[in-house]
Amino acid sequence: MAGKYYDDLAVGQRIVHSLGRTITEMDNVLFSALTMNTQPLHLNEDFAARTPFGQRIVNGLFTLALAVGLTVSDLTEGTIVANLGYESVNHPHPVFHGDTLYVETEVLEMRPSRSQPDRGIVKLKHIGRNQHGTVVVEVVRTVLFLRRPDALSPSS
Repeated sequence: MAGKYYDDLAVGQRIVHSLGRTITEMDNVLFSALTMNTQPLHLNEDFAARTPFGQRIVNGLFTLALAVGLTVSDLTEGTIVANLGYESVNHPHPVFHGDTLYVETEVLEMRPSRSQPDRGIVKLKHIGRNQHGTVVVEVVRTVLFLRRPDALSPSS
């Protein structure tokens, strides 16, 4: 699998994800429509122009989902059992149409599962930055990973 197993990770490890994604107006409008979010900050340019942002901002839940999604191919693809929770999400700077999101992950905590020896629980911090390096989203999430099958054999 492309993802990392629990046994491939270590507390303090940092992973700079190479994928970046430019966010379009269509992304923002479609996500807002799909989630029934009628917030004018996302959909009404006239309204948003009169706010401190001066323009529409990207839906924060889309930004969060994209930040997590950008980590999948080299972190959890095929090696995750479940997302167990999101402890904190911060949006220190708005995201605008045309911004490109890049993500870095830090492993904060790890422990083997007490009830399932073939799994381990990992707390991750994802930091999303725009093309200027400005932090636009930070999220701490807890993930249940598979253990590497060879790490479970009695001979290891």
